[in-house]
Amino acid sequence: MHKRRLIYGRRQGHRLHPRQAQRIATMLPRLQPDLSLDDLSAWFDDGKAVPRLFQFALEIGFGGGEHLAARAQSTKNIGYVGCEPFINGVAKLLGHIEAQALDNVCVHHGDARDVLAAMPAASIAVAYLLYPDPWPKKRHHKRRFVNQENLHSLFRVLTPDAYFLVATDIADYADWTLAAIRAHGGFSWQAKQRRDWMTPPAGWPGTRYEQKALAAGRVPHYLEFKRRAAIVPGQL
Repeated sequence: MHKRRLIYGRRQGHRLHPRQAQRIATMLPRLQPDLSLDDLSAWFDDGKAVPRLFQFALEIGFGGGEHLAARAQSTKNIGYVGCEPFINGVAKLLGHIEAQALDNVCVHHGDARDVLAAMPAASIAVAYLLYPDPWPKKRHHKRRFVNQENLHSLFRVLTPDAYFLVATDIADYADWTLAAIRAHGGFSWQAKQRRDWMTPPAGWPGTRYEQKALAAGRVPHYLEFKRRAAIVPGQL
């Protein structure tokens, strides 16, 4: 079988606290989406109908889950699919879900590419890729999430005129993303002037990593793209 390239780092950090471990054991199985189902509403159905969910959003690598939980709390008629291979981050998101009694989140503990492959075409209204691992060494650039294959997968699952937001505090990753988006041609960059990519979008809840980046003097870049109706390679 073809061995897929690894695009994420470690899967666990410090040992989980007992309460975190309990959430992993009891909450995660209930919140994990059944990727064999091609109806996204069913991914959120733990035994009761969820007709209130009229749109769906995807966060690729949600870290500690602060952004995802804040979005889910503020827009409860949108179903949020979160993907994260790092078990400590999953445990933190489960804590947010429990504390806020969120019922519009499903959690995939694993590779986001599996979720993208399982999603129906034109099913996601917005996708977030926030502070992805920049894989700074040149020989590791091939592990960066933003590549032609993953952009094509995103293009497939996003609805017409859907948004794709990339946030990074690494200027090289921002440049890499813009070059990859241009080469792909399926997304139009929404920025008109410098402040558009230096200012967070309206309603931005932020992330814990972002606060660390700002404290360290690194400058966040917010790259907002809109899905085109058709792919036009070389267009940005």
